[in-house]
Amino acid sequence: MPTHSQPEQWVLQFCHGYDGPFLDCARQYAALFAGTPYKVCTVYLTGAPSRGVEQGSASDEVIFLDFSSRQVRGLKLAAIRELRRIAASREFKLCIAHRFKPIYVALLATALPVIGVHHAFGVYGRLSRRLFVNRFRGRLLLLGVSNAVRDQMRAHLGNWPDERIETLYNRIDVDAARAELVSREAAREHLGLPLDAWVVGNVGRLHPDKDQATLIRGFAQALPRLPRGSLLAIMGSGRLEAALKALAAELGVADSVRFLGQVANGRRYFRAFDVFALSSDHEPFGMVLLEAMAAGVPAIGTDCGGGREVIEGVGGLFPLGAPADLAEALVRQAQVQDLQALRQEMLARLQQCFSDQAVRKRFWTLPLLAELN
Repeated sequence: MPTHSQPEQWVLQFCHGYDGPFLDCARQYAALFAGTPYKVCTVYLTGAPSRGVEQGSASDEVIFLDFSSRQVRGLKLAAIRELRRIAASREFKLCIAHRFKPIYVALLATALPVIGVHHAFGVYGRLSRRLFVNRFRGRLLLLGVSNAVRDQMRAHLGNWPDERIETLYNRIDVDAARAELVSREAAREHLGLPLDAWVVGNVGRLHPDKDQATLIRGFAQALPRLPRGSLLAIMGSGRLEAALKALAAELGVADSVRFLGQVANGRRYFRAFDVFALSSDHEPFGMVLLEAMAAGVPAIGTDCGGGREVIEGVGGLFPLGAPADLAEALVRQAQVQDLQALRQEMLARLQQCFSDQAVRKRFWTLPLLAELN
């Protein structure tokens, strides 16, 4: 890591937008430069100017290009011109670009070394994208948010050396996340859940990727062996809501499944849950698992994608789309006696693998970062 004796330099962070989890992604990467001589300028390709986003970006400067989705289709020439102008405005040493469009624009608009961060599967399944990044391999380092994402990129880009496609985990400000939490009682009151119920929590869009159908089936199978009055509480909205409610009714558990809808600042209320279950189909990472662990809530997840990497050793795993195995995992969790010991193990794993401090240490060992020392 650079020392304070070096002259001040700038890092350019380029994001597609700040919707959903991507504002926190910007914060995570800006935080990697805290305590160094480098200042961070974060540029959002889409999204209107927002004082709250400025504050949440943890950056020295924030620029909103405010392009519409339509304007960033095709060749993106206007975006390339704007980023070229910004890159020429000061002494930038490095660009960090999140998702493919910003990587594309950054490589064409600047001559900077680029760290391209990928948060999803399937990015380089397209031949056109593989051909494009191969042109810039000499100044491009690709990061996946999990080993699962990294390994898929390595398979798609088989001619790249492994050290040019690495993993840098998403992370959480553990202390800040814990400080946001409300008490179990206040969380239950806010979500309309009874204080004496044993509650299985789930948070996510009601979408096939999240596979809440398997979650409902597994919960229904486990329910006779769970504590009396147990509930499944699903926080989120989406196009499958009616179908999922119909499934709960068909399985005879409609009275035990609560659809909470979209909850603002939902992670504040995670202490309402006794266990958190994520049934997603190949989750690239599973940030919500970190939030559950920070709240001290034991986690169960599918044994695939990045979620496995998050909770392996401190949480329950079950095969994708296997409700009977999920049911067994729920029953086992309901029988755990020493919850405090498990909470300590989860907190230790967060600090060791998924905290800002742990990931910062890993970040400064990456190949392109050696050039900044």
